[in-house]
Amino acid sequence: MVSNEITRRGLMGAAAGAAAMTILPSSVISAPGKTAPSDKLNIAGIGVGGMGFGNIRSVRSQNIVALCDVDHKCAAGAFKTFPKAKAYKDYRIMLEKQKDIDAVIIATPDHTHAVISMAAIKLGKHVFTQKPLTHDVYEARMLAVEAKKAGVITAMGIQGNSGEGHRLLNEWIWAGVIGEVRSVDAWCSLSYYPPGHAYWSSKLLRRPKETPALPDGLDWDLWIGPAPMRPYHWTYHPKTWRSWWDFGSGMMGDRGAHTLDSAFDALRLGAPSSVSATSMGLNPDTHPLAGIMTFKFPERTDPKLGKLPPVTVTWYDGLRPPRPMELEDGRMLGGREGGLVFNGSKGKIMAGVYGGSPMIIPETARKAAKYPDKTLPRVRTSHEMNWVSCCKSGELPGAHFGYSGPLTEMTVLGNVARRLDTRILWDPENLKVTNNAKANQYVKKEYRKGWSL
Repeated sequence: MVSNEITRRGLMGAAAGAAAMTILPSSVISAPGKTAPSDKLNIAGIGVGGMGFGNIRSVRSQNIVALCDVDHKCAAGAFKTFPKAKAYKDYRIMLEKQKDIDAVIIATPDHTHAVISMAAIKLGKHVFTQKPLTHDVYEARMLAVEAKKAGVITAMGIQGNSGEGHRLLNEWIWAGVIGEVRSVDAWCSLSYYPPGHAYWSSKLLRRPKETPALPDGLDWDLWIGPAPMRPYHWTYHPKTWRSWWDFGSGMMGDRGAHTLDSAFDALRLGAPSSVSATSMGLNPDTHPLAGIMTFKFPERTDPKLGKLPPVTVTWYDGLRPPRPMELEDGRMLGGREGGLVFNGSKGKIMAGVYGGSPMIIPETARKAAKYPDKTLPRVRTSHEMNWVSCCKSGELPGAHFGYSGPLTEMTVLGNVARRLDTRILWDPENLKVTNNAKANQYVKKEYRKGWSL
């Protein structure tokens, strides 16, 4: 069981104003000669051919001492940008050989997030991992537990968590600006389809049968990692691995992690009691074309907010929710690709994909509303640099694994329900689906031989 301290974030974004703290990173404490906390961190990037390249560039003011990617051709831009960084293909070799690493940024495909993050945590490294934090529920629980035990500073790559909109939503909802919130509609109208190719049979996607030559510079066995071995195909890498159950978490793990973050925090959601899924294009290999997932959360008690009512959160995947009656004609619902609507007893708040640009609807209600003072600390740097600052100060960033682990449990639990296109009842204490034994194989997946958490 994850303690209440782990599953509840006590201070929202406390790292923003914590520069005065002087708690040393664990690697500095244990290794004489390392830089002081007021100086630069030695950071390694793992998975730097895509989003990881952007993450590393965001912390380029620090010492980028190592770069690791299973595909050196794909990651060539990162190696060129940071020529002094030592280059690796296998993160295990990098972590074993290079002792000067203080912190790592991980942006590999979803199915390898947990094993890499755990390896770094157990070595006392600070860890920034892209969303979704893990590929299954069990992994998310274990990372939260082990990160706390190790005392390292962690963060998940949900940049909206460091944004102004996220804090405004918390302040408004906690102040009761729209009254009691009992339901939320959230969505991403995008779809990953077609996932790189057109192998359709009876309108359901199937695996590619041809086996193209392995590209130069790619270590396919390392790319597969703990997942079931599949012959190389470009639709898996570098194309749309997110579409495949073996490797990705679909839009639920991608945009769901971003958009549901604001609802999860503002409403102090914790674990759902049930999740229901209705999908279109369901098949055993790829995420559905579209679907609707409904999360039911029981009554909760928060140390600061008191008793909170039950909440229903509905996620529209590849779809858009019904348009609120309060939204005037000619106005866009949420952002162009998604958003969320908090339905309160006294009004509604609409926001974008990352919780950005929140506004009360309709316009007349927005103008008449009485807004609370801004009381939460603001993050004045990038999401990544906020994590760096926290590594030096010892404070926890908003998206630390004690918070983002439970958020990830929620999102990947949605994928458990959608794999079976059913309703599941959830026992968070025992990490178990209680009404469908078949579903539990997706709560904790089986790793390929030679891999472990």
